[in-house]
Amino acid sequence: MGRLDGKTAIVTGASSGIGAATARMLAAEGARVVGGARRVARLETQVALELDVRDPESCERFVDAAGPADVLVNAAGLALGRYPVDQSTEEDERTVFETNVNGLVRMTRLVLQRSLREPGHIVNMGSIAGRWAYPNGSSYVTSKFAVRGFTRALREDLLGRDIRVTTVDAGLVETEFSKVRFKGDEAQAKAVYEGTRPLTADDVADCILFAVTRPLHVVVDEVVVMSIDQSSGARINRRT
Repeated sequence: MGRLDGKTAIVTGASSGIGAATARMLAAEGARVVGGARRVARLETQVALELDVRDPESCERFVDAAGPADVLVNAAGLALGRYPVDQSTEEDERTVFETNVNGLVRMTRLVLQRSLREPGHIVNMGSIAGRWAYPNGSSYVTSKFAVRGFTRALREDLLGRDIRVTTVDAGLVETEFSKVRFKGDEAQAKAVYEGTRPLTADDVADCILFAVTRPLHVVVDEVVVMSIDQSSGARINRRT
């Protein structure tokens, strides 16, 4: 018997990285996983639905099609560029905020309004960037501080209901994240992880699985997980 037998989990950003790894782990524990992503052809979940969290209508269609759920994992997110503030662009900032903040808030609100059963669980993917700022990443840092604030506010609003809320703040994780951040530049993306032992998507997904499989009265409120080669957002030990 899986620990999540009979449960339905919605996972956004489920086509790659932490979202895809989380979807696999939840399914392995018996959950019926509804995966959402823009790249729907890459989804490997039991139910695969197109979802662009930046688009209100796309979110509404997705939530209605997904049906009742017990777990929501907001894993959709991205960063764009490594520039100081005065070299950033309106387009990049808008994309980051619309995805990481507005999209996460929107999906949470819609699922709460339309489909989350009680007892339920909401997991928001944060980042250590939401705890420690680092240079040349202002839009991403800002977005993840916002996620952390929203998650705290959500916890307050849901006090008294059987809905647990968890945020998972990960450090250096080797996924497609850096490739997206550097807009397809493979060399720049690879350099982010050189000389380190970064986390994998499975490492982070395992933290999410732990949180959602605790006894129902237990809330894993915050998880902060980093590589042994990292101590904060900006300090990384690179081995030669």
